[in-house]
Amino acid sequence: MYRYFYVDKEVANNKDKKADKRVGEAAPAEAPPDRGERAGLLEPLLVSDTSRHRAALSDLALELTAESTRLRTALPESIASALATLVRAMNCYYSNLIEGHDTHPVDIERALADDFSAEPKQRNLQLEAKAHIEVQKWIDEGGLVGRATTESGVREIHERFCAHLPPELLIVEDNETGEELDMIPGAYRVRDVIVGRHVAVSPGAVPRFMQRFEEGYAKLGKTDRILCAASAHHRLLWIHPFFDGNGRVARLMSHALLLEALDTGGLWSVARGLARAESEYKKLLQACDLPRRNDLDGRGNLSEETLAEFTRFVLETCIDQVTFMRGLMEPERLRDRVMIWAEEETRGGRLPGKAKELLSAILYRGEVQRGDVAEIVGASARTARRVVSELTDIGVVQSASPRAPVQLRFPAELAGRWMPGLFPDKK
Repeated sequence: MYRYFYVDKEVANNKDKKADKRVGEAAPAEAPPDRGERAGLLEPLLVSDTSRHRAALSDLALELTAESTRLRTALPESIASALATLVRAMNCYYSNLIEGHDTHPVDIERALADDFSAEPKQRNLQLEAKAHIEVQKWIDEGGLVGRATTESGVREIHERFCAHLPPELLIVEDNETGEELDMIPGAYRVRDVIVGRHVAVSPGAVPRFMQRFEEGYAKLGKTDRILCAASAHHRLLWIHPFFDGNGRVARLMSHALLLEALDTGGLWSVARGLARAESEYKKLLQACDLPRRNDLDGRGNLSEETLAEFTRFVLETCIDQVTFMRGLMEPERLRDRVMIWAEEETRGGRLPGKAKELLSAILYRGEVQRGDVAEIVGASARTARRVVSELTDIGVVQSASPRAPVQLRFPAELAGRWMPGLFPDKK
């Protein structure tokens, strides 16, 4: 059996010394081993209607729907769009943090602007974060609609993520033998793996388990589509279809499921909640690997009780994150925080005069037409253009073109002031 992980900088720097141990995934010497496991071992794929936990889970799904809709409808579209861009970086940060990779959203924003660290390891982590952001942006723009739990959809998430990684992050290594493999984006693994104490299905069995995975999550009602954001999350990790990147793929898949089922607009992130409760998250995931305990524990091979507990945890985590974001985006409180910052920056000479009046108007209206800026700041058209230009350079406003409306932007560097608690300040 093999235990794989991304190699670190030292391993990457010494990869040429181990060239004789490298093998490629694309052309194995023989067909992947297949122990003939039945795809039914994946059951149950959902908490059944007859489960004693089902009513409570359905209530949580209904509460999550109401809270998510409340957040989405409370924000002007332009503010929501700007917030979703910041949340995308936050989601990437927390998802990578779960994997042990700490790339702050400020560094992620810099990577998106092609401003990379000179230090190789940090640069690679920025490239990894940029790859994650690109995949989530593709999902948020509808690239995965209706396909989140399909074989093609899951493989495309992995392929898109891995295709933009530097070569060093596409090496997986057996930590017992030192053998290295080049991971192929979107390709299923061709060797056995152990994940913690879980022996994943044989590589030859992965395609039929993924086919069962797709069939089991097709044509679900709305409540089941919300619940399967948790159950499909575990079942994909249980199959462990890829050598590496399964955790990120599972979290991006769950993001896509919730985005579609709840029309979230990308305004909140379950990854933040999972990272803040990482120990419980991983403990409950591991518990879902347990076989059915007795006749009261569902009718499948795996425990329905533990799947219900993990589903409850995920739904409650989602509700907590929506509530947190709604509190941050409460209009008067958000306006107060931005205006206090603007007043301090104006006094310090770091903002142009009258800039805070324009920011205040954007917060009230959602966006400001170019022709209205001069009146709002009480100055000439030339001065109005200068104010907009300086605020754009600072990164607190944006517009699609020189004639387009001026909208608010949420830069990661100011998140600690404008949206405290969203993520830790950069050290």
